[in-house]
Amino acid sequence: MTHDNILADKSVDFAIRITNCYKYRMKEKREDIMSKQLFRSGTSIGANIHEGIQGQSRADFVSKLNIALKEASETSYWLVVLHKANILEEKLFNSLKEDIDEIIRLLIASIKTTKKNMA
Repeated sequence: MTHDNILADKSVDFAIRITNCYKYRMKEKREDIMSKQLFRSGTSIGANIHEGIQGQSRADFVSKLNIALKEASETSYWLVVLHKANILEEKLFNSLKEDIDEIIRLLIASIKTTKKNMA
C-alpha cells in the first residue's frame, strides 16, 4: 500500500498549529472547554492518518482515513464555533480553516482513490 506523504505531513503540521493555538488559549485567554475540543479533534486527525498508513490492509487504511475525515469535520466545526463566539481571531481562523479544508479535500481524494484501487 502506498500513500502520499503530503497528507501525513500536512496532518502533523496542522496538529502542531492546533497545539500551539491551544497552548496560547490556555496561557493568555484562560478559555478551555471549546479549545480543548478543538485540540482533541485537531490532533486526532494525524494520529488516525498515521495509524492507517501502518494498517494491516487497504480496508484498514480506508477505515482509519474515514475516522480522520470525521475528526477533520469536527475540527472544522469547532473552528467556526470559536470564531463566531469571538474566541478565535479572524486571521488565525482563516488560516486554520484553509488548512483543515485542504486536509479534508486530501482525505476525500485519498479515500476515493484507495477504494477505486481496491475494486
